[in-house]
Amino acid sequence: MRKSFPRRAANRVLHMLARSCPGATTLRPLLHRWRGVKVGSGVFIGDEVYLDNEWPERIEIHDGVQISMRSIVIAHTRGPGRVIIEKESFIGPNSVLVAGAGRVLRIGAGAVVGAASVITKSVPPHLYVAPPPVDALARVRVPLPRAESMEEFWAGLETLDRRPPETSRPAQE
Repeated sequence: MRKSFPRRAANRVLHMLARSCPGATTLRPLLHRWRGVKVGSGVFIGDEVYLDNEWPERIEIHDGVQISMRSIVIAHTRGPGRVIIEKESFIGPNSVLVAGAGRVLRIGAGAVVGAASVITKSVPPHLYVAPPPVDALARVRVPLPRAESMEEFWAGLETLDRRPPETSRPAQE
């Protein structure tokens, strides 16, 4: 279904307003409703939350959901899919939810999506999901702001010893 240019332009103007205006529980949800997003009651939408521009009507946000700042919800990849965020779910800051063409991405009731998560598969109700913790990769001998080039920075990285510590063994007799 192709949308008219005026409708697409209106979606973008309303979206820009929703991303920056105050009113996380009042004005932002209202502006997204006007765009076609199905938004329940008591919904919190944080600063700079991006809800799909092309297919806002393919997003459902049920009652009591909280979407933290700078999260992104995409209801299309090579065609429209559908994103359903069920009641009392929490989407952490900087998280990305993406539904592929013809697929439904469902965040179950009461589920918690941790900060900086990338979600491409449904999350069952009342489950907490989060990305793995960061891992130290190398020691920096030449700080990037001080390096004259990327080559100097890369050359200054010292690989960390990743062998597990040896366990003490009793002396053999």
